[in-house]
Amino acid sequence: MPCSAVTLSLATIFGILSVTLLTIAFTTDNWINVEVRRNNIQKYLTNNGNNAETQAVLEDINSKYYYYSRTRGLFRICYPKERPPTVKTYLSPVETHCNNINYYFPDTDNETSDFSEDAITKLYMSRAVIALFILSFVVTGISWITGIMGCWVRGAGRIAVTAALTLLSCLLAAGAMGLWHTVDYYEREKLVGEEFYQQWSQVLRDNAVVTYDWSFVLGWLSIAAQLTSCILFFCASHCLSLEVEREKEALAAANVQYIMPVYPQKQQYAYASYPAPPQAYPGPYYHGAAAQYGPYNY
Repeated sequence: MPCSAVTLSLATIFGILSVTLLTIAFTTDNWINVEVRRNNIQKYLTNNGNNAETQAVLEDINSKYYYYSRTRGLFRICYPKERPPTVKTYLSPVETHCNNINYYFPDTDNETSDFSEDAITKLYMSRAVIALFILSFVVTGISWITGIMGCWVRGAGRIAVTAALTLLSCLLAAGAMGLWHTVDYYEREKLVGEEFYQQWSQVLRDNAVVTYDWSFVLGWLSIAAQLTSCILFFCASHCLSLEVEREKEALAAANVQYIMPVYPQKQQYAYASYPAPPQAYPGPYYHGAAAQYGPYNY
């Protein structure tokens, strides 16, 4: 089997795999999992009496969403177990109670005017994450079109363009993942507010476990598959160019066998080189006795 056929097949498989994984990661809500041990918090409140700290926690434990176990994606916060009664939720496609993340786009009521500088930076980066993922999908679609055309005409140049577009799509997705990590860092370490980690009560910190979930893992796996697809497309372009060159050389060698040799003939060149000289006196000419009486004999 030709090298180009193998590499193109593998590149296509990894390309489809990467798009599938990225689509699942983009649309699901399991990027971050926050497991809150509410029973431990309630035991703590019972055992520590009625002081100022426990009173504040007691007021928030049944009203604030961050005292409930939840998963977070790019668009929604979902509550797989109990859900806070003060938060308006709806059923997601997987039958989980969720509420949307507000990106304030468009900000028609100018709600972001009171945000801190860090909060505004985090908001813009969150929007950029979504935009980069969408651009990655668009570039991937264009690369598929050029890839189909390149396979149809067996054009090494178009396969190389497909590889370049796949690399661009991979870089866009990787940039989105990097920005997402920056947003996560801002929420954990820099932003100030009751819903952010910096201002959680100590009892909530001690009884909450924050981990990356499977949607996050699928996002990075999709980038790895896309990078593999890009490398295979470059290899396929190189293999295809070599195969086309060998085919041209084989065709030229086959055509030489059907060319008949033509050898020059000496007589043709002799007659052609020395034409007969014109006669000085026009004829007819007579010799002997007939020359005395001319052409007519009466």
